[in-house]
Amino acid sequence: MNPDDEKVLRIAKEIVVKFIELGRVSPGNFDAHFRSVFWTVKDTVVNAQAPDWSSELSKPGETGEE
Repeated sequence: MNPDDEKVLRIAKEIVVKFIELGRVSPGNFDAHFRSVFWTVKDTVVNAQAPDWSSELSKPGETGEE
């Protein structure tokens, strides 16, 4: 398991535990909520780590246009 995945699992668990404490998540809908929270956190982490390609692609003089 990737170390980042372990961190994402811990964060998702903490979020879902808070939802359980607030009564928004129950044992019957735990699976759907946990998956949703996990993938939302994972997508956020992946997008935050992605390089900013738009600034790399639009450097002056490197567009190929003359």
